[in-house]
Amino acid sequence: MLRLPASCLLLALAASFAYSAVIVDNGMPIMWSQTAAQVSDLPVENDIVTPNPWNFLHRMSFYRLMIVTTNPFMDSMGTNPTDSPIWGLPLQLGWMLTSGRFADPTSATACGLQTGDPMCISSQSWWGCVNHFTSVLPFLSAAQQGFFGAGVQVQMQAPEGTEEYCTTYADCTTRHADVMAKWDAFFLGLKASTESTLPVNEKKDSILGLYWEAHMASLHASAACSAKQGHYSSAEVNFASSWLNSAEYVSATHFQSNLEKSIVFLTPLPGRLLQEGDSAPNIADMTQEENHTLSVFSWMKNMNTMLGGTLVRVWRSAMCSVTNREKGREMLEQLLLNPSFATGTFLSIITGMATSC
Repeated sequence: MLRLPASCLLLALAASFAYSAVIVDNGMPIMWSQTAAQVSDLPVENDIVTPNPWNFLHRMSFYRLMIVTTNPFMDSMGTNPTDSPIWGLPLQLGWMLTSGRFADPTSATACGLQTGDPMCISSQSWWGCVNHFTSVLPFLSAAQQGFFGAGVQVQMQAPEGTEEYCTTYADCTTRHADVMAKWDAFFLGLKASTESTLPVNEKKDSILGLYWEAHMASLHASAACSAKQGHYSSAEVNFASSWLNSAEYVSATHFQSNLEKSIVFLTPLPGRLLQEGDSAPNIADMTQEENHTLSVFSWMKNMNTMLGGTLVRVWRSAMCSVTNREKGREMLEQLLLNPSFATGTFLSIITGMATSC
């Protein structure tokens, strides 16, 4: 059974008090050393692996196990064991926990609170629901494709009082066929890549393309979670919407969300839930970086809405080649991390890039 040492528990609680999300500890995702190093470290009943995805350590374990078992197929990503694009997911999971986004937004339970179980992920949390699609579904797909060993069966524990979440590969395939098909394509594509004769940069781009197709399929399917947004402030709902919208741009560039790059992009995310009246870039208890990130996310979503979805479409059209995707990644970095980078420059550049395709 996975256990949480007092030091890690205090880390999570301290973060919640400080309104500053903590995503790394000693250079790794928080509580990484407390996660399962092998699939048999998760609960097993009658030879079936039965993890509880509503426990933070179990979800973090899914990512550790997927990274470890897919790394042998990730040579095109680089020479470091932290070059896999999957690393962005455990870092994002840590941000959701320490920023308080997994706590029960209805206040009906103490799930996710310091007064209850800080490692609890509430089934009522919109963030916990969305993350279900990018943690449970890929893990079940990886198991089905044999990454944890031949014949390994997984049955997720269901949250008490609801059957809205799928728990097995067959169940998830029935409910979310497109999502599971794309995760299957990613994991099978990894295996096939070992026989590929493509140049390394093209092989890398192909794998990242499969990864982001699956990731975006998960996020699109998470529209099933939308009713849970009613538990949050309008400011948080607007941020959540713009956060989802930002993934459209990131995915189109085939961003290599390895450990190093993901830390840079995730650290400026807001370290607490947004409240009524919070308006970036003038939120007093948030850093300049947090305020800037919120402002850029809001601008990107509002501009796309004003243009009837044209901004996302033009951006996707512009990301038509390996070279353009490299330029796109550089532009996103400037837009999100450089406050002096003008949004007008962003618009003019992508319009020009789109016409060159």
